[in-house]
Amino acid sequence: MLEGFAASMSSLIDTTENPRVLKLKDAPIKNKVGVVTGGGSGHKPAFIGYIGKNLCDAVAVGEIFSSPPAQMFYDAFKAADAGSGVACLYGNYAGDNMNVAMAIEMAKDDGIVVKTVVANDDVPSAPKDRRENRRGVAGEVLMWKVGGARAAMGGSLDEVINAAQKAIDNTRSVGIGLSPCTIPEVGHPNFQIEAGKMEVGIGHHGEPGMEVADLEPARKMAQRMIDIIIPDLPFVEKDDVVVLISGLGSTPPSELFIFFNDVKRILDEKKISVFKSYIGNYFTSLEMCGITLTMMKVDDELKKCIAYPCESWGLTQF
Repeated sequence: MLEGFAASMSSLIDTTENPRVLKLKDAPIKNKVGVVTGGGSGHKPAFIGYIGKNLCDAVAVGEIFSSPPAQMFYDAFKAADAGSGVACLYGNYAGDNMNVAMAIEMAKDDGIVVKTVVANDDVPSAPKDRRENRRGVAGEVLMWKVGGARAAMGGSLDEVINAAQKAIDNTRSVGIGLSPCTIPEVGHPNFQIEAGKMEVGIGHHGEPGMEVADLEPARKMAQRMIDIIIPDLPFVEKDDVVVLISGLGSTPPSELFIFFNDVKRILDEKKISVFKSYIGNYFTSLEMCGITLTMMKVDDELKKCIAYPCESWGLTQF
């Protein structure tokens, strides 16, 4: 799969000596902070789909729903580092935390400075007073967008880290699952969602949500999800926000736009302005049917980073 992906994107992406690490063709880029991420497969276009211009410079790729080993993160650091340091921007999962920490120690021996930002935008995965325990989900896409842009603007390692941290600190997400997914090696779904039901707060690996509810029309789902997200930051009147709506794998694009229209209507009523919207399959879970709503409050710095041009398979804007 990785060979085919790299071949199809050969003008932008290159392989490395490690078959589980892909990099931007131009990386490492002189006088620029390297931006690295990584995670388990099964979430396309995450993670490899965000290798690109003004986004991620290298990505470590794990097995389906499994963290890449430390060696892969370390090799990604080497592929991205041009001497200005590496920002490793990844999701809050036990395996990733452990393997990134080990890879950083390996990188120190080579004189590579690595600093991290850990995404924890998934509101239902832990209470607000234990936000450090929350999972990273589709908010990671906005973290990569901001971090990659700040690095491309010539920011120092600390400036890139601070911008990415600001992005994730101001981001909240919630998902709803309508059907399960099947890990190919297992051959059957690893959880069940009954017909006519929906799992509110489901994780991207099928982690249980906050409740199982009767299936609702899009407008009620939008209200339910906004009611979970808004008070958690909180988002308030006159805020400017980025809205990212991602399908979970098999949700038709038309339904995503219907859902966004309902989200936009509710935000307009609350006098919260949508600065930028992203609608599509940005962070999926194999063939799961469902949706993730992500909102990020933006100030002038974050607006500049979000508006910055980029090019990748998963996200391109000019």
